[in-house]
Amino acid sequence: MGKRVLVVGGVAGGASVAARVRRLDEEAEIIMFERGPHVSFSNCALPYHLSGEIADSNRLVLMNPEKFDVQYRIEARTNSEVVKINRDRKTVTVKNTQTNEEYEEKYDDLVLSPGANPIVPPIEGADHAHVFTVRNVVDIEKLNQYVQQKDIENVAVIGGGFIGIEVAENLAYAGKKVSLVEAQNQVMAPFDYDMVQILHKEMMDKGINLVLSDGITKVEANQIELQSGNKVSADAVVMAIGVRPETALAKEAGLEIGTTGGIKVDHNYRTTDHAIYAVGDAIEVHHKITGQKTRLALAGPAQRQARAAADHMYGIPHRNTGVIGSSGIKIFDLNAASTGINEKQAKSAKIDYDYVYVIPIDKVGIMPGSNVMHFKLLFEVPTGKILGAQAIGKGNVDKRIDVIATMIMMNGTLEDLKELELVYSPVYGTAKDVVNFAALVGLNILNGDVKQVKVSDARELVENDAFIIDAREKKEYEAGHLKTAKNIPLSEFRNRLDEIPADQPVYIHCRSGQRSYNVVAALRNMGYDKVYNMSGSFLGISLYEYFNDQTQQREPIVTKYNFK
Repeated sequence: MGKRVLVVGGVAGGASVAARVRRLDEEAEIIMFERGPHVSFSNCALPYHLSGEIADSNRLVLMNPEKFDVQYRIEARTNSEVVKINRDRKTVTVKNTQTNEEYEEKYDDLVLSPGANPIVPPIEGADHAHVFTVRNVVDIEKLNQYVQQKDIENVAVIGGGFIGIEVAENLAYAGKKVSLVEAQNQVMAPFDYDMVQILHKEMMDKGINLVLSDGITKVEANQIELQSGNKVSADAVVMAIGVRPETALAKEAGLEIGTTGGIKVDHNYRTTDHAIYAVGDAIEVHHKITGQKTRLALAGPAQRQARAAADHMYGIPHRNTGVIGSSGIKIFDLNAASTGINEKQAKSAKIDYDYVYVIPIDKVGIMPGSNVMHFKLLFEVPTGKILGAQAIGKGNVDKRIDVIATMIMMNGTLEDLKELELVYSPVYGTAKDVVNFAALVGLNILNGDVKQVKVSDARELVENDAFIIDAREKKEYEAGHLKTAKNIPLSEFRNRLDEIPADQPVYIHCRSGQRSYNVVAALRNMGYDKVYNMSGSFLGISLYEYFNDQTQQREPIVTKYNFK
């Protein structure tokens, strides 16, 4: 007779462990417990029910107990909450959530995949009937039924992470007036502040009332109150502040909790009790780049953890490579993705780094659907080792970020990325792909061939009347420019060298950074040693400045913005 494997949690990690155990052991007795009414549902797709993109909520349920039994001979018990682990006798106590009946089940191996709970702040009104969280199919059905009422017009979403933004976007598509409130000064923590301004503008342009640097303090009948004292209309409130790992069961059983608050596991995902494994959102994992412990609520890593845990039960070796946090999101007309670490994380880990911010086109310019792609690549100094990347655009950002994720997992450098041979067709990309282009610029910076300033430096340079050259053509300049910039186009600068000082810093930009780079390179060859390329150029500066200009009513540093 095979071993008895019990799994707590029937979504992503839990279901994957159960299925892998069955493939390894036809004789194993496998029982999976899920306290809710559904097993194996798509967490990440839940918000798309609100817009009707996934009209039938039943489609969110990927498997049901009957299919688990017929296809895998796995017993999936829904409405069954494991309330206690009895390590001394290797049993769990299970409560039927419909009858409150309790019983015990024995295990040879136990797998914990309880996930994470949405954080609801301890504020007045948080328990009102019009306040919702989004964790499972039941949650999204309740929210959707409530907001579909005719008198529900204004919805406030609290939190600017993945779930918060996806809920806000889909409620906007459903015709609701949506406010998104984020206590930090930006949404989407994986992105750096310079890149995320592109997303802020997109949300504002699409009608989202985006409130940053202000947290919720009170929920009232038709509005919420913020820390600033401002009030926001809200007939319904969705709490999407974040998640907290579900560790109560593990703590009560005396299993060790890690420094980040997740369940501590070894490289095979065993807890401090070697008969008990843990996977998914509830555990603490190793970050490949920083070497630090972290938590990562993503489905892909959970699937890999599940396979590794099941394999270890049967003596199959596993190489734990750590996590790097690759993720993507669609925000209205923009696609955004990131991998590895950003600037905040690099600074926190005390990694010496630099970065490239380029804005090449995502496919051959004459092809329909060609657009610019904002691409930021972080690398270690002096090794050139790739640390992370962020991409935003209307095209295939996921493809580019997947390439960088692969390079990071293979310990790749800028030199490796420069030489990477990728698929090319005018309908898919350019002969020198976005990622190759970023590597070339990165090597110029690493090798000291080019000096750069950031888009975030532009305001200070303008206000201090620095010498700025706009290398675009006259008509482009006249359509909008930095207020203090002097127009010396790439096509003219060699005949206008007498206008360019050699004894003070000179900052050069164009539309996206390529023409200005050519001017910088030429001037350096001519002996100018204080010339700087303005990273991101006019497109990047316009996008970086716009949202804060509008929301803070501050004086723009441009005569007119350019976003194309």
